[in-house]
Amino acid sequence: MLYVGVDFHKKYSHITEMDEGGTISRQFRLSNERESLIQYVDYLPSESGVAIEATYNWYYFYDLLEEQDVSLAHPAKTKAIASARIMNDKISSTILADLLRTNYLPTAYIPPREVRDTREMLRSRAFLVAMRTRLKNRVHAILSKNGLESPYTDIFGKKSLRWLKGLELRPCYRQPLDSYIRLAECFSKEIELITQTIHSLTLGVNYLFDKRASM
Repeated sequence: MLYVGVDFHKKYSHITEMDEGGTISRQFRLSNERESLIQYVDYLPSESGVAIEATYNWYYFYDLLEEQDVSLAHPAKTKAIASARIMNDKISSTILADLLRTNYLPTAYIPPREVRDTREMLRSRAFLVAMRTRLKNRVHAILSKNGLESPYTDIFGKKSLRWLKGLELRPCYRQPLDSYIRLAECFSKEIELITQTIHSLTLGVNYLFDKRASM
């Protein structure tokens, strides 16, 4: 059995490989370029355990390692257990490998890939909605500067858009308003598309959990 500790950074990873007795066989720095990571994952024996710390950019490497026995180390709890006066990449990766080997590695919860994918889509949708809300605020600001108030609750609803497009305003207001309207229509279309995708993904996630619950 090979135990691997991965201290994962933005551009590189420091890796420690350890056997069942705790003897370090290799320590090296690995580029985080896609081809380098794929080659390393392909090199790993089938009976390998991998521990990687839950940093902000762990997703990609974890996805590559998902077929292996991979554990996501809880960063705060790992530091509490394995405190050291001097800490560097080599020491960090060694600690991760050793905690994994001795079964003392505090792990963080990793949702199934289907759930992670759905969460990514939800974040994207939230971003689009936030951007559209900013456009709404800009439109309301233009209306306020011209002493106008929309008679419609949804400023970007179909009736409201027709009303906005028909307003007679000075060019300094008309041109940006037209830009906001075009952008809003674009955002609304993208939000609708991503909502449909989320609905499909959610059905898949529900099926996954129902299937697991019935086992």
